[in-house]
Amino acid sequence: MSTSRSSFLSCVVFLFILWGLTGCVTQQKLPYLQSTEYTTKAPTSVPNARQEYRIQPSDVLSIRVQSVQPTLNDIFNITDNRSMFSGDPSSLFLAGYSVDATGFINLPTVGRVKVQGLTVEEAQTLAQQQVSKFVRDANVLVKLLSFKITVLGEVNSPGRYFIYNSQATLLEGLGMAGDLTEFGNRQNVKLIRQTPTGSEVLLLDLTDPTLLRSPYYYLLPNDALYVEPMAARTTRGNANNLGIVFGGISAMVLLLSYLNIF
Repeated sequence: MSTSRSSFLSCVVFLFILWGLTGCVTQQKLPYLQSTEYTTKAPTSVPNARQEYRIQPSDVLSIRVQSVQPTLNDIFNITDNRSMFSGDPSSLFLAGYSVDATGFINLPTVGRVKVQGLTVEEAQTLAQQQVSKFVRDANVLVKLLSFKITVLGEVNSPGRYFIYNSQATLLEGLGMAGDLTEFGNRQNVKLIRQTPTGSEVLLLDLTDPTLLRSPYYYLLPNDALYVEPMAARTTRGNANNLGIVFGGISAMVLLLSYLNIF
């Protein structure tokens, strides 16, 4: 093999290795909540008051009435208790009261009750007052059924997830989606939140420990998270195609060198 062809082949191999290295993800970009203040000796306290969610149109509420008058209870309880715990989101939806576009729910016998702008606890107090006018010694329980989030992008299991709890954190939401892949940009996670006037978008940095103090650390119903891919994702994908090209060039150089020998 001639010296020039050997040098050319060496350059091709070097460029291929260099390209592959640019697709690697550094360790510094992977850990969440990076801080030198965390120690193994004592916990680090991070105060953060949870935001109260206020009911909006299209929300679905579960309203259960309990009293010593079973016949009257059944008027308000749309389905039996088994559908509430079946785990099927469609059953939960059918078991609830939908908030209409004007912010009202329609309770049997009671009529229309405005719940828009109220917290779930406030809606429960209001429903208790209204139902008690018709049912003696009634106990009213109100739950939000439509607490769902959407997680998309560089996560292991993107999709829509229902939260069967009164609150959820950002880390819990990402955990439900199987966590970020190694190519997920932890410093650029988009949070899309619905508001009465439209949508708002905020960029979150998962590596920043001050995230625990952010009011956006707690997720609200209908939040969407989008994890952007890192540049290494594109580089790694292109590396496979370039590997085929470089392999073909190397094979051609070897073939030409072999032919020249003979």
